[in-house]
Amino acid sequence: MVFRQVTHDDLGCASYLIGDERAGLAAVVDPRFEVDDYLELARYMGVSIEHVLETHNHADHVSGHGRLAAATGATIHVHREARPDYEHEPFDDGWELALGSLTVRALHTPGHRPEHTAFALIDHARGPEPWAVLTGDSLFVGDIARPDLAIERTEGARGIFRSLHEKLLTLPDDCEVWPGHLGGSMCGGPGMDLKIASTIGFEKAHNEALGIDDEEAFVKHALAGLGPQPPNFEAIVGLNRGPLLTQGVELMPLSPRQLDQQEALIVDVRTDLQYDDAHVRASLCIPMLRAGFGSKLAWLADRDQPIVFVGRDDHDGRLAGCLAVAVGLRELAGYLHGGMTAWRQDKRPVQRTERLELSDLPARVEADRRIQILDVREQAERSRQRIPGSSFCPWHDIRAIPQGLDPARPIAAVCASGERAATAASLLEHRGAARVIHVVGGGVPDWEDAGGRLER
Repeated sequence: MVFRQVTHDDLGCASYLIGDERAGLAAVVDPRFEVDDYLELARYMGVSIEHVLETHNHADHVSGHGRLAAATGATIHVHREARPDYEHEPFDDGWELALGSLTVRALHTPGHRPEHTAFALIDHARGPEPWAVLTGDSLFVGDIARPDLAIERTEGARGIFRSLHEKLLTLPDDCEVWPGHLGGSMCGGPGMDLKIASTIGFEKAHNEALGIDDEEAFVKHALAGLGPQPPNFEAIVGLNRGPLLTQGVELMPLSPRQLDQQEALIVDVRTDLQYDDAHVRASLCIPMLRAGFGSKLAWLADRDQPIVFVGRDDHDGRLAGCLAVAVGLRELAGYLHGGMTAWRQDKRPVQRTERLELSDLPARVEADRRIQILDVREQAERSRQRIPGSSFCPWHDIRAIPQGLDPARPIAAVCASGERAATAASLLEHRGAARVIHVVGGGVPDWEDAGGRLER
């Protein structure tokens, strides 16, 4: 039997190549937009990709089903309720696909989306019971899917509860769980683990949500930890419903002079340390070396505004373009040829951002009362604890200087660790703040250790 997990580390997505080597048949489940890995694996194992299975219309990344079908001639299968605008074979609950000695059985598991389906895998060489289940966006390692990306969130949570208890948790305890997302994905909650797999029995014992047998209590739990909805998820679903996307986006290398003439959103993908040291004026800091670059970019970018990437070199620029296309951003004007080094060598002006250790911030505020503190975490985090007198605006909502802040006075952007504060500080500069301080080396939870006082 053929079974390979292929991950997209930036988005926290997992896809699967499954099949039978002796029969020479394979299928890909939930392919990402870049399909080279599946084609190379299929050649290596001597199998032909003849089927593409989708658990649902994805809301966080662009599917590669169109590119894979174009490359292999494979048939695309998705649940009937997905209603896509491309050629496909719809299936219903209980549908089975034979791949040699491997049988794939559809388990309709609505909640995350109405069409959502998990796939139980039965290896007839092992026995008649499913040995594994590809849970898609229904059950994760340590968590469950968010219920608010397609339907009313309470209805979605009820759907997930019933799908879990009537379908997935009835599988054998030793049945392996292979999810559609790993930790860091926007489709789950804070409990989602970075582990690549689990078992039904382990999740029953350790997944907090699965320990709640009452539907009303489950719904309350599922809704309590919901973060804000990403603004672009409906657009990504629209792309995934069709027509099929088969082409990527060509990125053009731009000279410093050409970059200067662009009316585009400039996104610096280097580390926040490199950005703070020197960056192109009005550019945004979204480090690519940390997971979640694509999701953050999609949150901030206007889909109709061209985007230019600035990295350390050309490789950074091209890779950033691939990650942007994966989240449905296709208005890409190019990348700075030669990276930031070329900009400096051309003697172009740069802007710098002050970095300040969290441990030094209380004393700095005491010495300079003009400093304003902006908490850029999420509302749920601020509800637990906050710095007295601080202002509040989540990093992704900084579309202007937040109300109550004076753009002429210093603004210190602080989060929980310094990572989100980097992007927030660049947004404040982009919106016209005269002096911004990027707080690093900790955040609000560490304020008391630094000598400050927290309100709870």
